[in-house]
Amino acid sequence: MKTKPIQLLPDSEPADSAAGLDFEPLLETERLGLRELTVADAGIMLALLTDERFMRYVGDRGVRTVEEAQQYLKDGPIDSYRRLGYGLYLAVRKADGLPAGICGLVKRDALPDPDLGYALLPGSRGVGFAREAGEAVVRHARDVLKLPRLLAIVTPSNYASIRILHRLGFRVEGPLRLAPGEPELRLFACQLQTRAGGFDSASIRP
Repeated sequence: MKTKPIQLLPDSEPADSAAGLDFEPLLETERLGLRELTVADAGIMLALLTDERFMRYVGDRGVRTVEEAQQYLKDGPIDSYRRLGYGLYLAVRKADGLPAGICGLVKRDALPDPDLGYALLPGSRGVGFAREAGEAVVRHARDVLKLPRLLAIVTPSNYASIRILHRLGFRVEGPLRLAPGEPELRLFACQLQTRAGGFDSASIRP
């Protein structure tokens, strides 16, 4: 899929318009279009992975160059699309075509179910994009992927992310370490499928 290069997002308030999208979104919300990441998005990923807030709350992925960001994309989201049919997606603002951040699903070996992940670029924080993109991904997981349950892992001090997860229907499961010696995280879960085999239409709070 060919897309024009996307500039990094300035600190500005979005408008509600679809004029900025030059691609057919996989998922769409009122203000965002979500699509699969490609190696052409390495500059955006580098900016996100080296952002101070990302490194504090998500972790240092050791990515410092565009080439390393390209490899991170190949080994992570792009490989996940091929193997699992889902992954992390780029969220793009409809108003101007600029990237807001990433949101999607990650399957970790240490967890039994996929987990919801999201991270925003500095200019896109505080205006509800994380919840908006998260709602679209959760509905996609429930209605299209037919997943029974989603997980989420959060640094205990990341109160903003915890509030978003509660609004998306996630409930705390308890503390978690992904590996011995790793920092303690908080595990959340969202049940998408009912015991009778149907899907829970009330998991996302209004």
